[in-house]
Amino acid sequence: MEKTKNIKQLVGTVVSTKMQKTVKVSVERSIRHPRYHKILRRVRNFLVHTDIELNEGDKVLIAESKPYSKLVSWVVIKKVDATAI
Repeated sequence: MEKTKNIKQLVGTVVSTKMQKTVKVSVERSIRHPRYHKILRRVRNFLVHTDIELNEGDKVLIAESKPYSKLVSWVVIKKVDATAI
């Protein structure tokens, strides 16, 4: 029986491209408050390794990977069309 890895994948927006081979990606998710039932927006920023040329505002698919450095342990899989989401 083969072992299958459950690799986390997220879709986010590129916020900063000022580093070499690394971009900052903002991932947004919505949760419902347990008592008041209001929809809350939660944002988390990830430092992501990439070999693809990206610009700020691009939508990208990122996945967990081996650690590239102390803070970088995600990698860009592909650039996603903004209309496809």
